Amino acid sequence: MSLSLVILLLVSLQRLGELLLARRNTLRLLAAGAREEGAGHYPLIVLLHGAWLAGLWFLAWKHKVSLPWLGVFVVLQVLRVWIIATLGERWTTRIIVPRAAQRIRKGPYRFLAHPNYVVVAAEIAVLPLVFGLALYAAVFSVLNAAILWFRIRAESRALGLHSETGGTG
Repeated sequence: MSLSLVILLLVSLQRLGELLLARRNTLRLLAAGAREEGAGHYPLIVLLHGAWLAGLWFLAWKHKVSLPWLGVFVVLQVLRVWIIATLGERWTTRIIVPRAAQRIRKGPYRFLAHPNYVVVAAEIAVLPLVFGLALYAAVFSVLNAAILWFRIRAESRALGLHSETGGTG
């Protein structure tokens, strides 16, 4: 199996695992009285990320791998794990506002209000660059930036309404 296929397989498995974790956390939070904010744009996020990964499978499976860009992507995965571990059971792919919970201000949240979105934006650009797909990286980065504009506004509103509660990041 080529390195390109291994990378695509690992990223796909990672994303599936994260979706399962996010679903479990979302259901737990909602059962505890949390509420979802900004759900209207969520299908666009799912569509964008699904199209991004599917397109990579279609275009990148036989491309050579750039080891420097792969190194950058691995660093992003470490940051991603740090973010998920910091949020723990509050990490989801949706904007879930827990009842009477303190806003997270540790880990990467000490430095940035939305570190998860920084990492996701970087991943959307960097993984295609691992396979030499610069135009693909640029197109999906622009599309992601447009969706993140709505997402961050929705999450900031939710956190502003509940200034002492946490969000998804």
